[in-house]
Amino acid sequence: MSIFGKIFSKIFPSADAAEVVAAPPAAAPGAPAVAAPPPAIPLGDVPAVLDAMPGAAGLNWRTSIVDLLKLLGLDSSLAARKELASEILYSNGEPGSAEWNIGLHKQVMTRIAANGGTLPAELRD
Repeated sequence: MSIFGKIFSKIFPSADAAEVVAAPPAAAPGAPAVAAPPPAIPLGDVPAVLDAMPGAAGLNWRTSIVDLLKLLGLDSSLAARKELASEILYSNGEPGSAEWNIGLHKQVMTRIAANGGTLPAELRD
């Protein structure tokens, strides 16, 4: 299972992680980009789910990709974050830098929302 699939299944254990789309498929050169299909059903309020997890109060999961991964019990190493970035086609900034980590976090949240998770705009944009 992909790292993004693991993130998604930790937040929504009853969801079928096999149906999760980490990134839209790449378009052929010159062809318009194709967006991922909308999710079949909304899955729930992501902040409420994450805030209810043990240890959430001591972590800044809302802005930190490292803290989000720690909260979910996943590997938060730079190598794991690079693999996650590769899965979701994120490449802005120097890997490991604050800018890159913040951008990676926002992309993960955007992908969670695209797959049916409910998130406030400030966590996606």
